[in-house]
Amino acid sequence: MWLSIAAVAVLLALVVFFHFYQKKIVFYPTKEMVMTPDEFNLAYEDVFIEVGDGDRIHGWYFPAAASAGTACEAARTVLFCHGNAGNISHRFETITYLAELGVSQLIFDYQGYGRSSGSPSESNVYADAMAAYRWLVDEKGIRPEDIVVFGRSLGGAVAIDLASRVDCGGLIVESSFTSAVEVGKLMFPVVPVRLLLRVKFDSVNKISACSCPVIVAHSPGDELIPFRMGQELFERANEPKQFVQLSGGHNERLYFDDPAYRAALVNLLCK
Repeated sequence: MWLSIAAVAVLLALVVFFHFYQKKIVFYPTKEMVMTPDEFNLAYEDVFIEVGDGDRIHGWYFPAAASAGTACEAARTVLFCHGNAGNISHRFETITYLAELGVSQLIFDYQGYGRSSGSPSESNVYADAMAAYRWLVDEKGIRPEDIVVFGRSLGGAVAIDLASRVDCGGLIVESSFTSAVEVGKLMFPVVPVRLLLRVKFDSVNKISACSCPVIVAHSPGDELIPFRMGQELFERANEPKQFVQLSGGHNERLYFDDPAYRAALVNLLCK
């Protein structure tokens, strides 16, 4: 009897914790900027974009620097939506990789991350991505068909939502999930996640609304987001589409040396 009571008490504690602290489970914002583009000798613009209600998101815009060593003589612009931890100053491995391909890129922090004001939520990160997209179109004069939305992990859900609502030249979804509910069920199998979770990130039902070319990339060695979720997103995506099997764990970037991944990106990003 005491074991049963203890089990019920633990379950109730998990339910209460999940109900009141789920926002902290989903978002891991970091304010401290650990590096700047100056340390990598990258030309950039420091950007602040209004997102309504007096809040602004911070980002870096890197214009293309085509040279003999870059893959693209002329390239589309990448709008990068990062994962749930850290901020843009933790993404220089990706920034430098894309710069070496010869593409322009805008990377931004969601509300509450880095130098962005406000606080993160599902609706806010969607609004942040839309504001960044509008900045590229309105302030930089970039045609929608020349913008490729790139999302990693949590950012994959943000990218899919944006690409389902705007015209763009492509969508790259890397190491992302089908829905927040499915991830929550894996993390908390004894909690009634579907009933309690207010954050949805329902990518698996949104990706079919994306009419642009799609790359879905995922690793069988991903210890956080199952490989099958990447496969399911790919199955739901419209043609033209390509699946790239990555290598390494969720936060490893071993695949940056993979010629197949590079070729897929070059094929989509170069005009």
